[in-house]
Amino acid sequence: MELPSLASSHGGVSSPRPERRAARRESEGSDLARLSIGTNQLLSQLILIEGGIFESIESGPSGAEELAFKFALNTINRNRTLLPNTTLTYDIQRINIYDSFEASRKACDQLSLGVAAIFGPSHSSSANAVQSICNALGVPHIQTKWKHQVSDNRDSFYVSLYPDFSSLSRAILDLVHFFKWKTVTVVYDDSTGLIRLQELIKAPSRYNIRLKIRQLPVDTKDAKPLLKEMKRGKEFHVIFDCGHEMAAGILKQALAMGMMTEYYHYIFTTLDLFALDVEAYRYSGVNMTGFRILNTENSQVASIIEKWSMERLQAPPKPDSGLLDGFMTTDAALMYDAVHVVAVAVQQSQQITVSSLQCNRHKPWRFGNRFMALIKEAHWDGLTGRITFNRTNGLRTDFDLDVISLKEDGLEKIGTWDPPSGLNMTDHQKGKTSNVTDSLANRSLVVSTILVEPYVMFKKSDKPLYGNDRFEGYCIDLLRELASILGFTYELRLVEDGRYGAQDETTGQWNGMVKELIDHKADLAVAPLAITYVREKVIDFSKPFMTLGISILYRKPNGTNPGVFSFLNPLSPDIWMYILLAYLGVSCVLFVIARFSPYEWYNPHPCNPDSDVVENNFTLLNSFWFGVGALMQQGSELMPKALSTRIVGGIWWFFTLIIISSYTANLAAFLTVERMESPIDSADDLAKQTRIEYGVVEEGSTMTFFKVGHIRHGALLSIYQSIHLSASPSSNHSMYLSIYCTRIHQSVDQIIQCCTTKGHMVRE
Repeated sequence: MELPSLASSHGGVSSPRPERRAARRESEGSDLARLSIGTNQLLSQLILIEGGIFESIESGPSGAEELAFKFALNTINRNRTLLPNTTLTYDIQRINIYDSFEASRKACDQLSLGVAAIFGPSHSSSANAVQSICNALGVPHIQTKWKHQVSDNRDSFYVSLYPDFSSLSRAILDLVHFFKWKTVTVVYDDSTGLIRLQELIKAPSRYNIRLKIRQLPVDTKDAKPLLKEMKRGKEFHVIFDCGHEMAAGILKQALAMGMMTEYYHYIFTTLDLFALDVEAYRYSGVNMTGFRILNTENSQVASIIEKWSMERLQAPPKPDSGLLDGFMTTDAALMYDAVHVVAVAVQQSQQITVSSLQCNRHKPWRFGNRFMALIKEAHWDGLTGRITFNRTNGLRTDFDLDVISLKEDGLEKIGTWDPPSGLNMTDHQKGKTSNVTDSLANRSLVVSTILVEPYVMFKKSDKPLYGNDRFEGYCIDLLRELASILGFTYELRLVEDGRYGAQDETTGQWNGMVKELIDHKADLAVAPLAITYVREKVIDFSKPFMTLGISILYRKPNGTNPGVFSFLNPLSPDIWMYILLAYLGVSCVLFVIARFSPYEWYNPHPCNPDSDVVENNFTLLNSFWFGVGALMQQGSELMPKALSTRIVGGIWWFFTLIIISSYTANLAAFLTVERMESPIDSADDLAKQTRIEYGVVEEGSTMTFFKVGHIRHGALLSIYQSIHLSASPSSNHSMYLSIYCTRIHQSVDQIIQCCTTKGHMVRE
């Protein structure tokens, strides 16, 4: 089969192309790198002209993409492995940024030379103009920048080496899930950022994530007003969608704003985070995460990057770029790979010739479809990994991303991400967000506390004390032991406003120790701080060292001397009334039955059997006497004779046995142990009484309980309205339970003496 030949518009020399060797090409592919630059290529038998359209500032230095374009061509020409009998030359055209008309004119000029492909420009408006011309004339258009692809994309002559941003958006979302963020702030540079981050923006509707979206200033690089607003809003998890230059400026301004601490975690979407100068932030403790597509761990790739760095250092550096000198950016690497991908397609082409194309004639290149198919079918292992394209939309579908994070040694790889497998954190410990709760060793913490005996007290000493030596108490001992175990140091500070921490219903702002924790004025609070639902929303608590509920402290009622009728106390008045009625009823029934029964009648003169006189012992008075005798457990001389009267008498005896036994037991309890009188048994009892006055610590958890608890229990509203709030700690840091009662650190005897008729809610 005849080898392919390339015709040059400059005419002259032609030579047969050597036979392709697939095995050799496959083995040497890793030596080559990807590039993405606007260029024009012209296929020839010996000389191949490539042209590039680059955007630049007037009279400014060449950009990294243009330099990478030249570097890739020179590399191919020197190595002679990919195109051994073909020499690549280039034609570069520069345009002003955002000038789509000039881009169209330059593209037409290069197409008239007979180019096989056009690289660039990078800006979307100029790229769209060039793309429409390439579609009309059937010339491949190679891009290395992200471009929004509509669903009904008809750009059949388009390929992009930049990773599909829908995949990048999913990668960012996977990171958010890994870090278990519940609130995220997305900061984007321009309107295209909202398109690029669609997967992330849709997250709140599918996941339990609160998303806040902000835009960076458009006409200025000063992001301090935005950062100040984010700092005021306690936005600690931020995703920045911007270029590397803006990212470098944001980091510098965040450092000046005090936002480069361990409490903040930033994710940058730029793939050039690895090339930024982060020396000033290595020991700040800030969490910084990003992605890298440049495969710097490959030795052959590292060799190419080193050669690039040597040539790059000879070029004048771009001012305020924020990049380390000599580092190859992602755009430059993509351009390097793009040139090699087209070179692979040229190598595989057969009998393809190029011709001069005119924009005003609309006559397409007859080999355009064939050459475009070769480009989309090309496979290459470049600086940015394996390169393959979707044959339908020309997007790059197969790529690997390195997840990098800022450590004390610089930016380190902590995992990988790829579209099929998703996120894979290879070093879980490095991947974990490093905050103050993860590792406290060799750290110095600011600890907020409040004076409450016996938890935190001033130490009594004849000598002046300073620093942490001023305090003692249970919480101080607990903190000292924790510091010894975990290996951290601390500085104790009393809370400025002397309060535990409560939320204002109107403004939603907190005070006390809770506010100092939220504002990061303190890293830790050690105090008898009650764990409540509203506080757990904004701060984290340790395991409680004490569990208690709300109690009321009041004086024990004085005992009373027994009265004349205190013997009646063992039984209630109702029981005594029922006993009396039973006694009267049984006596009357016994009297009536004895009258009707013939066995209860007897002859008082047994010696005279003919006597007609009979008598009955159960007269009305005797019947009452019989009942009294049985009730008193003494009995009587009266004995029932008839079966009916004996049944009534037996029932009464059993009844009196139970009653007397119960009375005796209750009487013994009353005589041996004085019965406790509890004037308050429930919230309703407390709300209804007025004799005992009560109070709570102002802005404490007990006050908050009564303040909001009336929604569930109406009596709590009356209690809250009656509460006398305590005074705030005075200048000598004394805490009051109530305006009527003594300080909490005074003796128990004084409190008991004070609380004779007044009550105290016992708890924070």
